[in-house]
Amino acid sequence: MSRTKSALLGALVLLAGASGTAVAAVPADPAGIAAIPCTVDYKVQNQWDTGFTAAVTVTNNSAAKTSWAVKWAYAGNQKVTSGWNAKISQSGTAVTAANETYNGTLATGGSVSFGFNASYSGTNALPTSFTLDGVTCNVDDGSGGGGGGSDPSGRVDNPYTGAKVYVNPEWSAKAAAETGGSRISNQPTGVWLDRIAAINGASGSMGLRAHLDAALAQKGSGEEVVQLVVYDLPGRDCAALASNGELGPTEIDKYKTQFIDPIAAILADSKYASLRIVTTIEIDSLPNLVTNTGSRATATPQCDTMLANGNYVKGVGYALAKLGAIPNVYNYLDAGHHGWIGWDDNFAPSATLFKQAATSEGATVDDVAGFITNTANYSALKENNFTINDTVNGTSVRQSKWVDWNRYVDELSFAQGFRNQLVSVGFNSGIGMLIDTSRNGWGGTARPTGPGATTSVDTYVDGGRYDRRIHVGNWCNQAGAGLGERPQAAPAPGIDAYVWMKPPGESDGSSSAIANDEGKGFDRMCDPTYTGNPRNNNNMSGALPNAPLSGHWFSAQFQQLMTNAYPPL
Repeated sequence: MSRTKSALLGALVLLAGASGTAVAAVPADPAGIAAIPCTVDYKVQNQWDTGFTAAVTVTNNSAAKTSWAVKWAYAGNQKVTSGWNAKISQSGTAVTAANETYNGTLATGGSVSFGFNASYSGTNALPTSFTLDGVTCNVDDGSGGGGGGSDPSGRVDNPYTGAKVYVNPEWSAKAAAETGGSRISNQPTGVWLDRIAAINGASGSMGLRAHLDAALAQKGSGEEVVQLVVYDLPGRDCAALASNGELGPTEIDKYKTQFIDPIAAILADSKYASLRIVTTIEIDSLPNLVTNTGSRATATPQCDTMLANGNYVKGVGYALAKLGAIPNVYNYLDAGHHGWIGWDDNFAPSATLFKQAATSEGATVDDVAGFITNTANYSALKENNFTINDTVNGTSVRQSKWVDWNRYVDELSFAQGFRNQLVSVGFNSGIGMLIDTSRNGWGGTARPTGPGATTSVDTYVDGGRYDRRIHVGNWCNQAGAGLGERPQAAPAPGIDAYVWMKPPGESDGSSSAIANDEGKGFDRMCDPTYTGNPRNNNNMSGALPNAPLSGHWFSAQFQQLMTNAYPPL
């Protein structure tokens, strides 16, 4: 993931003089903070013939504030048409951006970010002078390169490099309480924000602020990554009932104002500015619009509805724009897994759809740090006993029942290949991929030690594959699964990290219907007696019995994952 860095507070800064002209000044202290009451970075993120999208970051170096207003004027006919994270008004060429109710606090040294869309004709010259509550600030000239101006955030290339990753104390305690669990209870896992109540803490659990405070305590003097799963789209998981959410298909406004906006307000708190916050945006959403709609045998009425109303695209775009405006947030968009979008007719259309979402609702590709694959799934990281190019008696492995014409046989090759496809449709060339390895180790006694027999292409593939699922479409509490590679930074080209975004031991869904107030339905794919559907080619589900609701602790699964871990514990 590549980001240009702002030169705003380098050795030479631009200050607005009394006459409004720019004069050079060398700050006395290394960061220039003491001499500069405030800094404003104004960046045009995206521009077209009649309009543009801009992102503004304001840093307050004076006394702490409980409210704020930033003002500037345009030299041309620019007109603000919509905005976010600020109340923006315009009179003639003069623009005022004032705080919302949720982000009025601006500490000394703290920053706040907001953005807007605007129209224009002719030229779109950058404003030359900004004030914060009447005090003149300096401004970056936007020439930092990268095609869209400098990045005011100072984001690093890969947030995982040189950083610890937050260990969720709630998950850690559950893991440590299991026999043998102390071997992995210090591993970092994702924090799931899967309903509105989770923001402040549901059923006595830690809320978002509590997790961020705990991360600051773990951080010490080094760098710390916090991993969040942002997961509450309207009509969520249109093809999987176990993970349906609380919001109906049309409740996009509620998603924005009651879910994303409060999360953004907390993450933008200057108290947490030293954390590197990784957000996994809406798993299992956009790929459904490609694979489970229209005339396909795998289509569902719910997915057709979400394709038609556009609320998956709008919701993801809004989340990317809101969270991407926060300087220390790194958005990773969910990209399914190889057994979902690795086929020719899914691969390119998925990348195109992701680009559509990432440029909607004020978002731009600059709001996307990268993508994550295999979240909460089981696809093997690397199949060593066969490749996609192998043939058996003249028959390609693509023709085996397991591979079934897919272009990929494992997650690493898929993530690297899909990354190239994403760049080809317009995502930044430096994006990084994450791979969830929390449950794809497939070790234990059933792990093959070499290729299968060459009797047929099926005996060859089935005898050698590490992934022991009945079908690659099986996704719920899979029997025989094991912990995969431990979380680690930059493990392979194009890969920012292996992560445990799905906390091991948390159920995918209940084996039978369980009444609940979490909006979670019963999916037969979590029932071990289920004989399947078109999405898994009508195979048995392969699910473990006696599973609780999705997200709830599943001791038997946790024990199995440790037993079958690869690398072994």
